Amino acid sequence: MKDLTPPKDSLDPIEIASRDEITALQEERLAWSLRHAYENSPFFKQSFDAAGAHPDDFKTISDLAAFPFTVKEDLRATYPFGMFAVPRERLARVHASSGTTGKPTVVGYTRKDVDIWADCMARSIRASGGRPGDICHVAYGYGLFTGGLGAHYGAERLGCTVVPVSGGMTERQVTLISDFAPDIIMVTPSYMLSILDEFRRTGLDPRDSSLKVGIFGAEPWTNSMREEIERAFDMHAVDIYGLSEIMGPGVANECVETKDGLHVWEDHFYPEIIDPETGAVLPDGEIGELVFTTLTKEALPMIRYRTRDLSRILPGTARSMRRIEKITGRSDDMIILRGVNVFPTQIEEQLMKCRGLAPHFQIELIREGRMDEMIVNVEATGDAAAPEARAASAEELAHHVKSVIGITARIEIRDPGAVPRSEGKAKRVVDKRPRD
Repeated sequence: MKDLTPPKDSLDPIEIASRDEITALQEERLAWSLRHAYENSPFFKQSFDAAGAHPDDFKTISDLAAFPFTVKEDLRATYPFGMFAVPRERLARVHASSGTTGKPTVVGYTRKDVDIWADCMARSIRASGGRPGDICHVAYGYGLFTGGLGAHYGAERLGCTVVPVSGGMTERQVTLISDFAPDIIMVTPSYMLSILDEFRRTGLDPRDSSLKVGIFGAEPWTNSMREEIERAFDMHAVDIYGLSEIMGPGVANECVETKDGLHVWEDHFYPEIIDPETGAVLPDGEIGELVFTTLTKEALPMIRYRTRDLSRILPGTARSMRRIEKITGRSDDMIILRGVNVFPTQIEEQLMKCRGLAPHFQIELIREGRMDEMIVNVEATGDAAAPEARAASAEELAHHVKSVIGITARIEIRDPGAVPRSEGKAKRVVDKRPRD
């Protein structure tokens, strides 16, 4: 793989500023954000008052812990525009979630917010190894989902040539990659595996493609999957993090030269790690739930937003800004099976160790009698058609899951292509247990 380390003189000065300089900027911007939210959003005024917190109480970063958390249910309760801190007429754009688990969560942006988002995304693409003039193939979904347009505006801001493909039509994705010769692809990691399958189905060697870097986000993925993609395409696979409530993609990003966690763009987003049960702030280095406060957002400031993502904060390496470890899962998609906490990424990690198995899987949770059971549906590779080979692979995966995670899982080996594919976020868990 080509060395894509960006030259130091291309970085924003704040990326390599001292921690004292970063902290001073954060305290200044936190004071503004707290006051902006309190004075302009009836929701935040009520929330602060109920907690006995006032913007005047904020003097240093440690004072932030006295302010109340914000959660996704707050956006649903104020649907559609009840949390905004600017008049609706000042909104340049709105995005929204699909609303599959309730009312959609609606987020909005002023023109300045959109510009800052583009800047953060451009910084993320550059940290990933992108350069002005590169061709960027965007296969995130466009529309109300923030992924496609977030990637698009950032790539344009960096000076890239954007190919706005969106998701789906996998055969066409491969055709355009072959014909347009992009340098960068931005897509969910699970859909990148579908693109890889299509390369192989059509007899094309993915290592011959023009791709130099893939920027993957919108779902948790493991370093084993990174290695699989990097080997298959001979390109860098870099992690990006974001969520619509905070901005969209581009809140944090790995640096291609280290790939050792995602540097948070701390001049715009202040991270905390809390105990998911008690809400207590944990010191850097401890694993817990990731919480963000926005520092510069006008339309929808977010104060101590509970992401439900599990990670920990680490010191900066390639940049001065601190890193978050790769997301290990979410506190709200954790599977509790017979008293054992399980995340889909743990199953994926064990799957990647097994020969004869493709990296496509889906977990089913069922209840037979009084006992919950887990079924892992996973595909055989094309060269593992023999029943005895499949049985051996199933036995190997079941052994790894039992010995490493501590649960007994039923492994069902499916034919290639039989596990449902995703053109966006992968649906890893299907819960078929009766609701008592």
